[in-house]
Amino acid sequence: MSALEPTPSHTVGPFYGYALPFPGGGDIAPAGHPDTVTVHGRVLDGEGTPVPDALVEVWGPGPDGELPRVGGSMRRDPVTGGFLGRNGTDFTGFGRVPTDADGHWAVRTLRPGRRGASAPYLSLCVFARGLTHHLFTRVYLPEPADARAADPLLASLPPGRAATLVAGAEPRGTYRFDIRLQGEGETVFLEFA
Repeated sequence: MSALEPTPSHTVGPFYGYALPFPGGGDIAPAGHPDTVTVHGRVLDGEGTPVPDALVEVWGPGPDGELPRVGGSMRRDPVTGGFLGRNGTDFTGFGRVPTDADGHWAVRTLRPGRRGASAPYLSLCVFARGLTHHLFTRVYLPEPADARAADPLLASLPPGRAATLVAGAEPRGTYRFDIRLQGEGETVFLEFA
C-alpha cells in the first residue's frame, strides 16, 4: 500500500463572519465606567491592503489586573431568541468584532491593569481568510512605559518587533493598533503549545 500525500489545511474563514459576531460585541466596558478606553485599528494583509472580512476577539483584565469571573452579559429577545446585545453592566473582559469594508475594528473596554511581571495588555485573536490557523497577539497600551520595559515578552523581542505590540495614543482615551498579518511591520504573533 502506498503512502498518502499530505493535504493542506483548510483556511479558517470566511464563514465565521456570518454566525460569530453579535450585537454590541465591541462594547465590553459597562456603560459610563470611568476607566473605559477605546482600542481600534485595521487588519492589513502583506501588501498593506485592508482585510474586510476578518474577525477580532479581545480578552482582558479589569483595571485591578484581575480577570473577570462573571457569566456572560448577553441578553436575548424572549420572543425570537435572537441576541439583543450586552446588558451594559457586567464586565466579562471578552469581545468579538468583525472588520468593516476598510478592515477597521474597534472595541470599548476597561483599561487593563498589571498582572504580575507583565505590563498591562489585552489579548487578541485574529481570524481571517487565507489563514490556516487563527493568530494570537497582544496589544499593550503606551503607558506606563516603565511597566513595558520590564515586561518579559517585550524584553525578549528586538525593539522594532516589540513596537508592533504597542498601540499608539490618540485623544480622549483612544488607542490605535493596526494588525499587520505579514510583510514589513508584521505584528508579532504568539504560539501556544
